[in-house]
Amino acid sequence: MSIPTDLRSARHAALGDPVRLAIVDELTVSDCSPVELRLAFGLPSNLLAHHLDVLEQVGLIHRSTSSGDARRRYIHLNSEALGGLAPRKRVPIGSALFLCTRNSARSQLAAALWEDISGCAAESAGTEPAERIDRRAVAAAKRRGLQLEASTPKGLSQINMTPTLVITVCDLVHEELAHDVQPRRGGSWLHWSVPDPVKLGTARAFDSTLDELTRRVSALVESGGSAA
Repeated sequence: MSIPTDLRSARHAALGDPVRLAIVDELTVSDCSPVELRLAFGLPSNLLAHHLDVLEQVGLIHRSTSSGDARRRYIHLNSEALGGLAPRKRVPIGSALFLCTRNSARSQLAAALWEDISGCAAESAGTEPAERIDRRAVAAAKRRGLQLEASTPKGLSQINMTPTLVITVCDLVHEELAHDVQPRRGGSWLHWSVPDPVKLGTARAFDSTLDELTRRVSALVESGGSAA
């Protein structure tokens, strides 16, 4: 469920105090009584009460009565309230076009990952397409269960789709095109500054590129919404 920006901001502000952040850290592993928290952090009862009130007001904690001694209360962390605090922007998820210079590694890998993770169509292209996909990219893809052998580098003029997302994975192409390739209405143009593994040429470099692209694709798909 999407959290309103003003509530996210209030929760960040509440956690901006070192003592409140330490209290939340403690509550991630153990429910605590006020007395236990007061002793753990050396706080007077009135100051602890203030910190707990702030955390409760923004929905980060809740309190319950002990089932043993009804005079005691326990503080619980609402762990799900922490889930929406990471910075994020929602973009529509649909077909995607990935661009780089040679269309021989990064953009090919990104398109294959996009189809695998999002289930949506993907294409890739280059401003100066190579004759073939880099064999090390093919090998890296195969190690992750992705197939690139049947693909061939393409130029922009060979792309017929109007994608929901245009994503450049090459700084040079991003700066050269300056949004010349437009996504469909309501879509987005994004840039991922991913180092070119071809320059290093090692299997580790290609695997690291796949790791980075996997992280970015997964995060975007997870945080995005369906295209109209």
